[in-house]
Amino acid sequence: MTTLADNTLFYVLHDTQRQLRKHFDRRATRLELTRAQWRALKATGRHEGLSQTELAEYLDMEPIQVGRVIDRLEKTGFVERRADPGDRRRWRLHLTSKAHAVVDEMEVIAAELRDDALRGIARADLDTLMSTLTKMKENLAALDAAANEAKEKP
Repeated sequence: MTTLADNTLFYVLHDTQRQLRKHFDRRATRLELTRAQWRALKATGRHEGLSQTELAEYLDMEPIQVGRVIDRLEKTGFVERRADPGDRRRWRLHLTSKAHAVVDEMEVIAAELRDDALRGIARADLDTLMSTLTKMKENLAALDAAANEAKEKP
C-alpha cells in the first residue's frame, strides 16, 4: 500500500533535480550557453560520434530541436559534423578543442555543485540512496521491457 510519504518521494526527486539545474545554470552563466547547448556538449563529449538522432534520443528531445542546438553550436565553433563513413546521409557529431575546454569547465562546476549538494550527507546514507534509486530504475526498465514485449506480440 502506498503512503503519503511514498508519494512525496517523487516530488522531492523532481524538486531536487530542478534545484540542481537552477544552481548549475547560475554557476555556468559565464559560459554563455543555454542548458540545451551544454547538455548537448556534455552528451557529445561522453559519446563522441553520435548522430543527431542518437543525441536526440539520449537527451529525450525532438530531433528538430537538437538540430537547431547543433546548428548554433557548430556556428560558434563548439561542434563539428563529420560524414558517417558507413552512411552518406548521416552526420556524426564531434567536439572541437574549444568545446573540450568548456566541457572541462562544466565538469568543475558540476563537481563543486555536487560537493555543495552532498554536504552533511553520510557516505552510508548516500550508498543506501544510490542502491534504492538503482533498484527503482531497474523496476522501471523492467516495465519498459514488458511493455515493448507486449507490443511485439501479435
